Amino acid sequence: MPVRAEPSDKAELITELVFGECYSILLVQGDWQQIRSAADEYVGWIDGKQHTPVSSDYLAAWKAQDHPRSLDLVQMVSDATTRVPVIIGSRLPFFDGMTLRLGERQLFYNGAATNPQNGHGLRGDLEKRLALLLKVGQLHLKAPYVWGGKSLFGIDCSGLMQQLYGLVGVQLPRDARQQVELGHTVHFVTQARPGDLAFFDNAEGRIVHVGMVLEDQRILHASGEVRIDPLDHNGIFRRDRQKYSHTLRLIRRVLE
Repeated sequence: MPVRAEPSDKAELITELVFGECYSILLVQGDWQQIRSAADEYVGWIDGKQHTPVSSDYLAAWKAQDHPRSLDLVQMVSDATTRVPVIIGSRLPFFDGMTLRLGERQLFYNGAATNPQNGHGLRGDLEKRLALLLKVGQLHLKAPYVWGGKSLFGIDCSGLMQQLYGLVGVQLPRDARQQVELGHTVHFVTQARPGDLAFFDNAEGRIVHVGMVLEDQRILHASGEVRIDPLDHNGIFRRDRQKYSHTLRLIRRVLE
């Protein structure tokens, strides 16, 4: 579901809500609703025709726990009358291994998912968390860059990081300038390890880009498309263009 800066189909796309996410309605203006995402507090406008209401009790219960995520590129949830497509990284609210709950409806899901028990079953196991990040990150390779996007069909740099780290139980804020506040600083690029977040600034010193550090001083990031490029103390080097595309500001470690 597109979330826009203003109540208009022509307005800037600032983020997206994927299946299983909840939000609160702040304001209604004609057919449009200003909402706040329950996961990351992001505020924007949605078309009211795309709104699916849930009860306040459901929202409170949704906020009180983490939820498993889909691990299939595209899968279906369904009941006797409805089939709904979901993408990788989508939340599966109250999933018990077979069914999930969307408002008052019980829907079936028979695809792959993160473990519904014990915080995805990965907390404390750094090796498995990194392996999942790398595996799903590679599945996103060549996905087109779309400002505000959060899916395989169009994604931006911070949306990619938010979706990937959500798979291992880490809720990142939506924007790179917010994500940089998490974790602690890694002072040298040679000390960075896979799973660290690298941040890049513009000429004015504003954080404008983020990617995930891989082995051998490489980085997974969304720039034109989701891609892997070399990383050094200067920034991201594009071999195809024989120049640096982004200037490194700092590296933060959010997985321990």
